[in-house]
Amino acid sequence: PFSLLLYLLVCCRCVEAFYIYFRAGRVEDPYVSITKKRQMPKDGYSEEIEKEVGQAEGKLRTHRSAFSRASVIQAFLGSAPQLTLQLYICVLQQEVTVARSIFMVLSLLSIVYGALRCNILAIKIKYDDYNVHVKPAAYLCIFMWRSFEIATRVTVLVLFGSVLQIWVFFVVLLNFLGFFFYPWILFWLSKSPFPENIEKELSRVGTTIVLCLLTFLYAGINMFCWSAAQVELSDPDLISKSQNWYRMTVYYIVRLMENAFLLLMWYIFRTDFYLYVCAPMLFLQLLIGYCMGIFFMLVFYQFCHPCKKLFSSSITEALLSCFNILYFICQHHKSTLLTGKVVMKSPENTDEARGSSKTIDSQNRNIHQSVSSNA
Repeated sequence: PFSLLLYLLVCCRCVEAFYIYFRAGRVEDPYVSITKKRQMPKDGYSEEIEKEVGQAEGKLRTHRSAFSRASVIQAFLGSAPQLTLQLYICVLQQEVTVARSIFMVLSLLSIVYGALRCNILAIKIKYDDYNVHVKPAAYLCIFMWRSFEIATRVTVLVLFGSVLQIWVFFVVLLNFLGFFFYPWILFWLSKSPFPENIEKELSRVGTTIVLCLLTFLYAGINMFCWSAAQVELSDPDLISKSQNWYRMTVYYIVRLMENAFLLLMWYIFRTDFYLYVCAPMLFLQLLIGYCMGIFFMLVFYQFCHPCKKLFSSSITEALLSCFNILYFICQHHKSTLLTGKVVMKSPENTDEARGSSKTIDSQNRNIHQSVSSNA
């Protein structure tokens, strides 16, 4: 029902957008607005360009933005649960019909498209002052990144849920609640005032409901993949403008460890139902698939991002610094353990030394006595 209602709303938006588009050149706009955009810096210089935007073009941009948001909502609150359910049914029935496989492929493409639109939307919100042009290579990298990431994540959850049906609910619930409350915890720690400028007609209760729905969507996205649009309730646009490489690095490290743990539990507790599957090969393929998604993500941010010239630091530098911090923590932990062992062993060593010195003294006394008796 939710997907059907969303489809109807999108269809109404599309019809209205087509109506505005075909009438755009016939009726003269009563007024125009001037927008200022800056070009990407070339040789340290960034030129500012002014452009007149008519009323019809402004409405079309609003519809396009609304369509992008609707595609994200439909992908992660409609297609993602459907893909998980259909794959789970196929695993239990040990049969993949043609109709179901087509439906799963369409659902996967819908999720990947929603994640791609989320990436582009996040870029345009973060760099709203610049004229952003996304190249085909960037679209290809995002598509490959999201395809590997989402497909492997759904497969891991389905395999784990097929052998441990009860525990999968705890895993899903823990992930969802963690990502749902994470923006609220950051907002509480920042001690920022409650956002009042979302909609003038909304009351405080209505604003809270809207923010809860936003964090609900944010948690749904992060259940399956990294959300490019990071929610920040203290920001007026509710989207974080900063590029936090460390948060992304921690997310992918933890997610990779979680996927490996879930696959290990599936491998240990798998039943005779999976005799027809080469379990070690499937285990390895899913981990490699997720690592391939991370690889295409690194390629996108390092080479294909449309605003990479505005980055203060590259993602490879952030990864190296993060790994250096982890290495330093591990080395500090090892040195602490070794110091503790030395402290614990030092009394024993002194006792042994005292015992050995007493033994040597007693032996010397015996030798002296024997020599004196012989004399």
